[in-house]
Amino acid sequence: MEIVAVEALAAKIIENLEKVIIGKHDALEMIVLGLFCRGHILIEDVPGTGKTMLAKSLAISIGGKFSRIQFTPDMLPSDITGISMYNQATQTFEFRPGPVVAEIVLADEINRATPKTQSALLEAMEERQITVDGKTHLLPEGFLVFATQNPIEYEGTFPLPEAQLDRFLMRVRIGYPTFIDEMRILESQKFAHPIEALQAVAGIENLKNAQQAIKSVHVSEPIKKYIVSITEATRQDKDIYLGASPRGSLGLYRAGQMYAVLRKRDYVTPDDIKNVAVYVLAHRIVLHPSARIKDLNKDALVEEILNRVEVPVHV
Repeated sequence: MEIVAVEALAAKIIENLEKVIIGKHDALEMIVLGLFCRGHILIEDVPGTGKTMLAKSLAISIGGKFSRIQFTPDMLPSDITGISMYNQATQTFEFRPGPVVAEIVLADEINRATPKTQSALLEAMEERQITVDGKTHLLPEGFLVFATQNPIEYEGTFPLPEAQLDRFLMRVRIGYPTFIDEMRILESQKFAHPIEALQAVAGIENLKNAQQAIKSVHVSEPIKKYIVSITEATRQDKDIYLGASPRGSLGLYRAGQMYAVLRKRDYVTPDDIKNVAVYVLAHRIVLHPSARIKDLNKDALVEEILNRVEVPVHV
């Protein structure tokens, strides 16, 4: 698939999503970027901002199966992955897949589940497979996890461990709509929800071809050094206790390629890396206790690092 065709496909999906999610073009662009990079997305926002509708709309847009997992403290790992049940007729154990076996999986309020249950997603997110009773089951092509968490409410929650946060390509915030956009939302749902009329605009096979095509976007040696310099700077910052991992560098690399495609280019520039850096890196770093006392912000720290790291001139 040509780069022009990939950009056109992405634009078509974004346009389709905007029929449901109004006034959030930048956030939708990042969500679709994650989809084309085969990266999982963590949506951190207050309730009612359209996180579930966004995941459903994306599944419909690519003609994929949507599955929603409502995480609770009493949930077990088997509630996610599925179980093996004994079939008396055949006298064999049969695998009954759990809700994780789908193209688009919404892990709603993921931080409400215990660490043991949260970890059930680790293998699925990294290997795109699950193991039940010693048997491995592959997940569908296009498998993508949308995890949501409320950044305000902490009572009865279990913060995601760094190992799991690192498996999310990016963290996206939708945010409240503007006054005008909220008026448009009221008007759009006057008689029915827009998602009821939403149609698929892409297929899983098209998406798979596009995901492969973006890997051919050129990333020069200076840009690669720039990416590594940024992640390395997160490990050396005095306010950061734990910096971004090599997986963060890979995430920046791949996200930069897709961002270039969205800008109708087949090569990556420093600005492409800058524009995705906060989304890709901020959730991967752990602040030093003294930084928390000073109430420093992860996003602001990444921005500060971007201002410090030397930008390559010849790319």
